[in-house]
Amino acid sequence: MRVAKVFLVSVLVVFLSVNLFGEKYTLNSPDGNIEVNVEIDDIITYKVDYNETPIILDSKIQMHIRNDILGKNPKIENITRSSVNNTIDPVVQLKSKEVKNHYNQIKLELHDNWALYFRAYNDGMAYRFETEMDQQLTVFSESVNYEFTDNHTIYYPLVDSVYSHQERQFKKLKLDEISSDSLSCLPALVKVDKDINVLISEADLYNYPGLYLIGKGGSKHSLRGKIVNYPAETKQINDRNIPVTKYANYIAKTNGNRTYPWRYMIIEEEDKELLESQMTYKLSRPLQLEETDWINPGKVAWDWYNARNVYNVDFKAGINTQTYKYYIDFAAQHDLDYIILDEGWSNTQDLFDINPNIDVQEIVNYGKKKDVDVILWMLWTVLDDQFDRAFEKFDEWGVKGLKVDFMQRDDQKMVNFYHRVAKKAAKHHLLVNFHGNYKPSGLRRAYPNVITREGVRGLEQCKWGTKANPEHDVKIPFTRMVVGPMDYTPGAMRNATKQNFRPIFAKPMSMGTRTHQLAMYVIYESPLQMLADSPTQYKQAPKCMEFLSRVPTTWDETIVLKGEIGQHVAMARRKGTNWYIGAMNNWDSTSVNIDLSFLDEQKCSLKLYRDGLNADRNANDFEIITKSINKGDKLEIRMAPGGGAAGIIKPE
Repeated sequence: MRVAKVFLVSVLVVFLSVNLFGEKYTLNSPDGNIEVNVEIDDIITYKVDYNETPIILDSKIQMHIRNDILGKNPKIENITRSSVNNTIDPVVQLKSKEVKNHYNQIKLELHDNWALYFRAYNDGMAYRFETEMDQQLTVFSESVNYEFTDNHTIYYPLVDSVYSHQERQFKKLKLDEISSDSLSCLPALVKVDKDINVLISEADLYNYPGLYLIGKGGSKHSLRGKIVNYPAETKQINDRNIPVTKYANYIAKTNGNRTYPWRYMIIEEEDKELLESQMTYKLSRPLQLEETDWINPGKVAWDWYNARNVYNVDFKAGINTQTYKYYIDFAAQHDLDYIILDEGWSNTQDLFDINPNIDVQEIVNYGKKKDVDVILWMLWTVLDDQFDRAFEKFDEWGVKGLKVDFMQRDDQKMVNFYHRVAKKAAKHHLLVNFHGNYKPSGLRRAYPNVITREGVRGLEQCKWGTKANPEHDVKIPFTRMVVGPMDYTPGAMRNATKQNFRPIFAKPMSMGTRTHQLAMYVIYESPLQMLADSPTQYKQAPKCMEFLSRVPTTWDETIVLKGEIGQHVAMARRKGTNWYIGAMNNWDSTSVNIDLSFLDEQKCSLKLYRDGLNADRNANDFEIITKSINKGDKLEIRMAPGGGAAGIIKPE
């Protein structure tokens, strides 16, 4: 089992035996830039400053359990201060080989066997509850509040209800535009005084429901949490939609001896610094698996987006064994690790009622001969209904992963389903890709076989609408991607300008240029990365396939070079001795200058895919530049509307 490497841990315990109403406790980040002040009076409040600028004013913390309200008339018994400076070696490297984990912490132990933890990192702060009670608890509510200082701008992913797949646009609003009916999933990003970013989310979510945000009635500059109640009754509308029709009067029933989710804020001055944070990972529970060598990130040939539209072949394309063998041949030719059998290989209500045109065992066996493994798509309901029997069958077939879809909830019961799947899949050495799901909240650290997840408005939206557009594409790295991997499913080889785009379900095109799509493989983080278009389209783009065959899906090092939310982003990522660069912009043409001082070697060779001179008229237009470069050179990248660039840098 991998463990954190500890460099420094110091602990100071103060024992108290009297009520200390009106007491204040201060916690600073290791670099001193963030200050958290906790006040204990008849209630508990906290406030946060960054470089002496107030970020959060006094905000109440409470939890209602049984007949008690934790945080009302609190009595401090013990105070423990500690400092930790270590590194975590992730099993699946998302941004880097190591995750630096440096924080200061205060634990406030209160009368009646409960506690509050506060942590201050250099890039943010977090707090959580803990109870040490032997009996089962009913949690009726938790009060989560964010009292901001002014009417700031917020990027707010509005949802219609808590029954949601959380594939949202991040709407740019003012805090006073958010009413008590304006429901948002997480994360949400607040811009404080134009030069301080505050991203709100949660981590270490288990056996407990997810957190949403709403406006706080009567206060123009405040947000408060909304937590989903336990589902008492559901109604199955069709094979994939099972909304809750009645909720219980509590949010969770749980073991009383436990910690609860971290409520955290990432605080950074520059937009680009948000992309470097690994707060969700740092705050989540450590690895729960003894063996992990079987967990293999990689790239996937995907069938559903392109509707299996292959042609110039000697067979009838469709949901059949021959078509999937063709996808396997394509994957093997281009060093892709997996193919997916998406919807249609079996009855959506019975995993054992297999499409008569499909022989799963034959497909899996054929793939193994070509060193290509198979991932199976399924609805969560059928997996839940046939749980043990299904996993036994997956073992028998020899499949290597599951794509579990359409949960659309994060109440306690559904959160527990995610954990059951993760744990069971790990026992059978299966990867898991959750779709129709809530945002990442740390499960992948405990169970790294949960390799990626959706919860993002991705490329598939181009099949029926215009909301997965370049402006959206350069918002999500600074918002949704900050909290964990996102299965956006890039790779469209039919590319369109804003004027020429049309949504076509069976022959989809993307919004933006060809190199806008290529750049996603460097910028978007997903250790299981899709190639969304059909083998036929990729065969017509052999130069692009040279890049897509070689680009990794996990990284040793990440450097964010440029970034402004909704405008543009440029990144460099290292794998071994090679660097990969990616840049993307919105619908406004632009140029970015990249400083190459990050290079390890003095002299290198660059192969750069960039927008062609006519990419503003024909989004398929691109060109390839190869040249020698030196450490410290400046590289100018010009991008067409909805454009981008992607490149490989090798030592000479």
